Amino acid sequence: MTKSVPQTLGSAISIAKGKKHEITTSPSGAAKRLIGIDDLRNDDLIRYTDDLTGTEASLDDVLIAWDGANAGTIGYGKNGYIGSTIARLRIRNNVQLFTPFLGMYLKSKFAYLRQTATGATIPHINRNALESIPLPVIDFEDQIRVAHLLGKIEALITQRKHHLQQLDDLLQSLFLEMFSPKAPGYTDWPLVEIKDLAAKHKGAMRTGPFGSNLLHSEFTTDGDVAVLGIDNAVQNRFAWDERRYISRKKYQELENYRIYPDDVIVTIMGTIGRSAVIPDDIPLAINTKHLAAITLNREIASPLFLSYSIHSNPFILNQFKSKNRGAIMSGLNLGLIKETKLKRPPIDLQNDFAAAHKLIDKMKSRYQESLTDLESLYGALSQQAFKGELDLSRVPLASEQTHLSHEQQAQAERSTSPKQPTTPSELVNELVQAAQPAADARNELLARWLKQYLTNMSPDANLGSAQFLESAWQLVQAIQLETDGATPALTLDDYDELKDLIFEKLRAGDLIQIFDIHSNRVELQKRPTDCGT
Repeated sequence: MTKSVPQTLGSAISIAKGKKHEITTSPSGAAKRLIGIDDLRNDDLIRYTDDLTGTEASLDDVLIAWDGANAGTIGYGKNGYIGSTIARLRIRNNVQLFTPFLGMYLKSKFAYLRQTATGATIPHINRNALESIPLPVIDFEDQIRVAHLLGKIEALITQRKHHLQQLDDLLQSLFLEMFSPKAPGYTDWPLVEIKDLAAKHKGAMRTGPFGSNLLHSEFTTDGDVAVLGIDNAVQNRFAWDERRYISRKKYQELENYRIYPDDVIVTIMGTIGRSAVIPDDIPLAINTKHLAAITLNREIASPLFLSYSIHSNPFILNQFKSKNRGAIMSGLNLGLIKETKLKRPPIDLQNDFAAAHKLIDKMKSRYQESLTDLESLYGALSQQAFKGELDLSRVPLASEQTHLSHEQQAQAERSTSPKQPTTPSELVNELVQAAQPAADARNELLARWLKQYLTNMSPDANLGSAQFLESAWQLVQAIQLETDGATPALTLDDYDELKDLIFEKLRAGDLIQIFDIHSNRVELQKRPTDCGT
């Protein structure tokens, strides 16, 4: 790499703080975007102000959260007035710094910025510490290459996080579709208490040992009997984090608190109201006093159905809230859990949900592993890149304008909110009916399915390309359509094919892009029939 003159950040930028602006709900033609903390991360909620005095940011500026819990958060590629907790870092005219490169570099300094922040309770960026950050000695063209390379990985990381959120949203939608008051047969389902779903033997609902019966000093890092606590359920799924054990001798005193496969555990202290199902491969284990455990009557209750209901069913959450004097999840005890009411659907319906839950969990595990790998890759490459140790000869050189326009396009697609003309289950059914096992027929199948989908689409319905494609793909992946135990019916290659088909529809004029001034979003619609074919 060709080296440039070493310099600190303070010699390359000027700093200007923002101010408090009034947000307008009916922006005038002269109104400008107001950029706050959340806007540094995404464009999910765009706000405007008619107050046209203040510090204005351009696409070439780097923005930093200066005060508060998010101090040190970095954003760039945005224009508008910045709020009072934001500062603008503007690159001086005589300095060759590529804005995305500088933004990515400063993101890597987040820990340093937090460690050097001032303020005992509310962190404030230390200006001297910020300005003293040494800049990488990398020429301008290689800065563009670095930003291009790391931007690709950042986009994949964002996509994986979006996939994980989509799977959570899908599961919630499926639960509500199957078990909300609008579900078929809901009015006929019996209203029961959670204790009515427990097995009929003594101790089917229990908490862990209290007081001196089990002390932290008795825990070991290895042993014969595992001890489960809040950390095993706090993610609303069973997870092994810190491993705690007791001796077999101690277990003989506490065997009434044994945990069994398919038990439902609920956090009742600390982080309250989280729930998980004990896996089949659990070793011999007991629970602590921070958990309630429920062994169910499997003839009438599915563990995954009950666990999900406890942490996500609005009917149950409202009961928790009302019994805790309006402070949701301020405290739980075994008696409150026992008396909590819910509708009991037929066991076959509960098991159908449990099967979908397991398949979605498998998908989440795959995406989480991929996300972890991508984050590790980004960390390793960024460290090398900012030290000038990467061979960038094979990385294509993109102009600054091209990079920024791509970034804006990606943001516009991410912020598009589609109005799907079908429910999740209906969309799945359409794909199931159209599915063919032959790999060489996939592209033709996808093209036919998309054509049929657009034909059935309401003329005034909006179609957000990125979210629609990801949603359709996730729905099919989630139910793991398989042929003779083979791979799922739709793969990553099929996802890319769907995206290409959408762009072909745009080029052919079958789909058109419109800008909705009310939502400030780019939307896709079918081309009106009076525009010709």
